[in-house]
Formats: sequence, C-alpha cells, structure tokens
Amino acid sequence: MSPDERSWSWQGWRVGWSVSGEQHTNESEETLAVLFIHGFGANTRHWRFNQPVLAEHVPCYAIDLLGFGRSDQPVARLKHEDTVMGAVHYGFELWGQQVADFCRDVIKCPVVLVGNSIGGVVALQAAKLLQRDDDNNIHLCRGVVLIDCAQRLMDDKQLSTQPAWKTWSRPLLKALVRQRWLSSALFRNAARPSVIRRVLMQAYPSGSNVDDDLVHVLYEPTQRNGATEAFRGFINLFDDVLAPQLMAHLDIPVDLIWGERDPWEPLAEAKRWETAFSCVRSLTVIKEAGHCPHDEKPLQVNTCLLNHLRTRSSSEEHKS
Repeated sequence: MSPDERSWSWQGWRVGWSVSGEQHTNESEETLAVLFIHGFGANTRHWRFNQPVLAEHVPCYAIDLLGFGRSDQPVARLKHEDTVMGAVHYGFELWGQQVADFCRDVIKCPVVLVGNSIGGVVALQAAKLLQRDDDNNIHLCRGVVLIDCAQRLMDDKQLSTQPAWKTWSRPLLKALVRQRWLSSALFRNAARPSVIRRVLMQAYPSGSNVDDDLVHVLYEPTQRNGATEAFRGFINLFDDVLAPQLMAHLDIPVDLIWGERDPWEPLAEAKRWETAFSCVRSLTVIKEAGHCPHDEKPLQVNTCLLNHLRTRSSSEEHKS
C-alpha cells in the first residue's frame, strides 16, 4: 500500500510528509515510530521500498526537507547576504529544527531517525535538539540510523585532508557558486532525466532498481519554480556542521549502514567513526551497494533496520 501523503505548516512554510501504518494519538505512548529523512535532491518517495515494509511493524513517517520534494522552495539567502523577506538560509540548523519540530508536533511519540546522505547529518542535528527534551522524562529520539551519511568533504573544515590545490582554488570556487546565474545554469543542466539516470548509475553500482519510476521521483520536483534555490543554498554550504562534531556530543545510540561501493562517501571513514565515537553501536556493510543501499538493496537494508528496531524495543522493555 502506498504511503498516505500529507502536508504540515511549519514557520509559515508548507512541508510535505507521508505516513504508513497506524499513527499514534497518545503523546505519552511509548511505542516507537520511524522517521525517514532523504538525501540531497531526493524526497519522501525515495523510501519507496522501505516505508511500506517497516510500517508492518511500526508507524513509518517520511518528510520532505524544506526546498525539496513537495515542501516549499523559498529563496536562498547565503550567510553574507542581507536578510530578505521570505528568504531562508538553507543548512543543517534549518533542516534539523524542521525535523525536531515535526517529531514534537506531528509524530508525538518516541522515534528512531533514519537518514541517507545529508539526511544523516540532519538526523544527527535533530537528535541533538531532541535529546534536550526531558519534559515528563519523555526523550523523543531513541536512536539514529545513518545510511551512507554525508561526510561533506567540500566543507572548509575538511580542507586539511584535501590536496593543496583545493585550498588555493577555494576563494574562486566560492565567488563563482555564489552567482545565481551560474548555480541556476548548473542546476538546469543536471535536472534532466538523462543526466539523473547517469548519476544514479554511479550511485547504484549494481544497477539494481535504477528504473523509470526512480528517475521520475527525482526529476519531478526539479521542475518546480523554486527548485534552483535549494540547490544554490546547498552548494554554498562551505561552513556548516559535520557529522563527527555532532556524534562527539551525542548520547543517543547511532547505527551505521553503508554501501560497500559508495563512490562518494568512503567506507573507510565509516569504519573510523565506528571506533572513534562512543555513541556508534554498529556498522553494517551492504555488499555491492553504493550511496543509496536502502533503494538499491532494500531487502538487506530493511532486514537490518528491523533488527535495530527490535533491539530498541527490547531495550525499552528492559528499562521499564
């Protein structure tokens, strides 16, 4: 059964979301829910093979981050630009707050956040905000699952790990991508079905599930009038939070799921996270998968997610 698509008003913006399974109406109810958070350029429908399956066991939500999917796409305001009515600074503070408020206002019960790519960083930022919620001793976030979490190698804080020429060329790169005419041209070139399919074949090295439906899921939102703005905001994020910064201060358990052949987020870094951060509980490697194993190899990922949920539920029962 397809997820039920709905909308929510947040800070004056329309946010798209979907739900599969029975929603809880009792705010104190201790049954877990799952919230899926998509990666860059994706949307709620990228969880097409996961949300309906997990919903047989727990309520499953998915949300469109502001600027993507069915959510509003306001004008981007970069850090150096003047405040303009109706413009937003796209970044992890904005998206993390959006997700945290959605958990408080819509889901209203303990949740496990599952994020792919930049959605993983958003999940960590939201978890940081939610772990402060101790009204009635109800901690809304009970765990985070990172699926090929974005390492954000283009961030200025990562320059020390990059070749020297990237440091030298950074001022020019920043000056160029700030230009709206250039970011719009780059976006329109990329937002074509043929280009989307080529990128997907990189992201999905096995080629599994790269179908017309997936191309349509990713292409359709790019044709909306404001689609170029979220792109401009994102490619100008040269100084924002990194996943390790968030995990270093997180008390909520984190599980990692990683595609063995991810072309963009090296598995070696995920292995480092597994040993470097006390909040990281496990790392599961999905063989032959790339950057989006939840969609490329959904059977393996769904099995892994269900195991994590059973562990969470058993832990909660033990505490009670």
